Amino acid sequence: MVAVENVAFVFVAGLLTALATGLGAIPFFLVDEFSDRWNVLLWGLASGIMVAASLFGLVREGLAYGSPVLMVPGILAGVALVAVAHELLDDFDQSPKQFEQADFTKLLLILGILTVHSFPEGVAVGVSFAELGLESATPESAVGILGVSVPLLAVFMTIAISIHNVPEGTAIAIPLRSLGVSEWKMVWWAVFSSLPQPVGAVIAYYFVTLAKAFLPFGFGFAAGAMVYLVLTEFVPEALEYGDGLPGGGKRELLAGVAVGVLAMVPLAFV
Repeated sequence: MVAVENVAFVFVAGLLTALATGLGAIPFFLVDEFSDRWNVLLWGLASGIMVAASLFGLVREGLAYGSPVLMVPGILAGVALVAVAHELLDDFDQSPKQFEQADFTKLLLILGILTVHSFPEGVAVGVSFAELGLESATPESAVGILGVSVPLLAVFMTIAISIHNVPEGTAIAIPLRSLGVSEWKMVWWAVFSSLPQPVGAVIAYYFVTLAKAFLPFGFGFAAGAMVYLVLTEFVPEALEYGDGLPGGGKRELLAGVAVGVLAMVPLAFV
């Protein structure tokens, strides 16, 4: 059986990543808007962090648990999940204005769409906690938090998803600002957009702890979803902001990616 306290621990970690989305709206308490250059840098930073965390952390960890035979289908399944999410999002206009005007039924529909959108990020967090609380964990691969042995991979992944969520929260807050939405409501809607993450984290953690043999699949699934999400959403979002900059914002994007990758390099030595 999976310990209830471990499930609660993973849920809290996922909730922290969701709350980090709200930080993206905090700057609007101080300034009216971000420059396009800063938005490109932030999306580039998030892209570098997510790709590096996937390769240095999830893929490497998955290979440590077994052959790539299970990991490859996992990667493909992760890509398929994000592709399906994109199809659903293309068929539904989830503008922030709808959040403000939606009735209860509409909010349920929006939450369902956001679940598909945020679920892969929650899965990445949940899978990284696979060895939570195991006594066999070494000091080099785990750290004690509140008396619980937490895998360093989980610490890195939680931080990585949280950092990624900040510019995502900013992207949500920008159109809300133009609609005259108050600062605290912008924080709430930013957090609301990521609330499915703690749920996805718990489901993924529960699955991988019950089926240890499928850990390579789980790690591959999370990595495939993350990398595909970066390529099909983060990078295009950054280039859209950089459209009016010299060089189309590619220099700012590459600078952000480089900083993000360098920030995650220590994960390769965990």
